[in-house]
Order: sequence, then structure tokens, then C-alpha cells
Amino acid sequence: MLSQPIIVPLGDGALVVQFSNSIDDAVHDRVMQLYGQLQNAPAFIKDVVPAYCSLTIHYDVVALYDEKIAAFENLKRFLQTLLQNGDCATPLEQRAIRIPVCFAAAFAPDLESLAREKNLSVVDLVQFFTATAYTVYTIGFLPGFAYMGKVDSRLVTPRKNNPRQNVAAGSVGIAGEQTGIYPLNSPGGWNIIGRTPVTLFNKTEKNPVLLRPGDSVTFYPITENEFADHPGRLA
Repeated sequence: MLSQPIIVPLGDGALVVQFSNSIDDAVHDRVMQLYGQLQNAPAFIKDVVPAYCSLTIHYDVVALYDEKIAAFENLKRFLQTLLQNGDCATPLEQRAIRIPVCFAAAFAPDLESLAREKNLSVVDLVQFFTATAYTVYTIGFLPGFAYMGKVDSRLVTPRKNNPRQNVAAGSVGIAGEQTGIYPLNSPGGWNIIGRTPVTLFNKTEKNPVLLRPGDSVTFYPITENEFADHPGRLA
């Protein structure tokens, strides 16, 4: 973790606040703290995008215009003041979300091979996976794809050498220390160990993305019949 965050420009209308160069829960807490401080930000801030160890801020250059100081420097000073007062900020509420997953072979093409590779039974692998609460670090790759971590050290595994051309929506995968859920049918190289019936992205909803950075996600197993009967929404 950097002793002081670095603030650098990103094009003409955005900047990045960089807290570190590594994935770390303490670093992500600092990212989310500043993200929370900006939820009721002045109108000159157009969008705020949290990631693993940084925060990207898109801003209105015209609104920040000043003859004596560039828009970037103006916003940088504003952010430095917020960072200095970070300890006084009200933390964002962390949502706890439980997501059902079916680990049946039809939905989990990599489950048995991953269990063999790790010298685990399928039952133990599922137990280790569902025993962990995962932090949503960021959203990317696809609309609603949440990068979450960290998985139990016994389950850490690299991406597949040969990605699949099509991974079904709802597929739950592991890559490195992270887990994620494919919100749409898509090519993908993560190791697929199950599938959820829950819809992660629905463009017709007011809030189309189910998960958001800072959420705490746990998984629980369901049967194939329960999968078929699930309404696709969380209660």
C-alpha cells in the first residue's frame, strides 16, 4: 500500500486515484471509503468507478474551469482534502448477499478435474468454496461481471489454457485467487464449477446489475430441481 495515494490524469476529463498496485482487502477498503465519500459529490463529478486498488473519477471540465488553475488540479485539491478527512467519513453499508449455486456435473464441467488436481473430493471442494465470504472488488469484462475474492488457498488455480467459446450465463468460475459469475453467455477461460439460476444483469431493470463493489457474497448449494424451480431473483 502506498503511504499516500497518487492522483494522475486519465485523458482530458478523468483522473485516477491510485492506492496501491496489488489486490489487498485493506487497500480496497480505502478505495471504497473514498467511493462512499463521493456518493453525494458535487455536480462536477460525473461518474466514479472503483477497482481493486484505485478509483477512476470522470468530471466536468467546464464546471471546474478556473483561469488560475487547471480543472485537473482543481479536482485534485478537492480530493486531497477528502482523503485527509477520510477517517471521519461514514462507511458505505456493505450488503451481504447469498447466491444459490448448483454444482451438478451438467453445470460444472471443471469441478471434478479441479478436485482431482487439488487432491480433494468434490464434496470438500464445494464445502471450501461455499465456506468463504467473497468481497466484490470491481465490475468489468461483461455488464454485471463481478470480480470477487479471495478463494480458499486450496482452490487457487490459473485460468484455462484454452478458453471455451461459450460459457453459459450464471456459470460460476475460479481463476487465480478470484471467483466470478458470468452474467451473459460469453467466451471465457475461468474454471467452471457450478451455475446459479439468479440473473446477474437485466437491462430492463432500473438497477440492471445485481452485484456492486463492496458487496460481501456467499454461495450455498442447491439441487438440480431447486435450480429448475428458482425464479431467477433473490428473495
